[in-house]
Amino acid sequence: MKKNYTDEKTGINYTLVGDVYLPNLVSADTNYPIGIWGQRHKEYLKENHKLRYYNLLTSGKLNSYLHDVDARAKKMYDNLVKQLAEQEGITEQLKADNQMDWVGRMNNIANRAREIVNNNIVYN
Repeated sequence: MKKNYTDEKTGINYTLVGDVYLPNLVSADTNYPIGIWGQRHKEYLKENHKLRYYNLLTSGKLNSYLHDVDARAKKMYDNLVKQLAEQEGITEQLKADNQMDWVGRMNNIANRAREIVNNNIVYN
């Protein structure tokens, strides 16, 4: 038996593995790095929207979709932290004068921004 075989009707290439020909499937999706926001959204899709997850996976669009979600969430988080810090008057001067107060207030802002991003992008 030949090691490789091409079906003339479909144009799909097959490779002999044991006694069975398996299709040579290559993902058309790119290999973008996925950050924490995209990973959280992936887990959310796996657990709560299985059909959508498997449709994206089998169509080869999952990686680019998760990369897009990750990029939007990261941008939203960064903007929210910056805006909330400006609104509450948290400055570098506060950081120099009272580090513990600055850390506490920035942690509060980071937690609020994380909740907003999770509700609007990651778990939606």
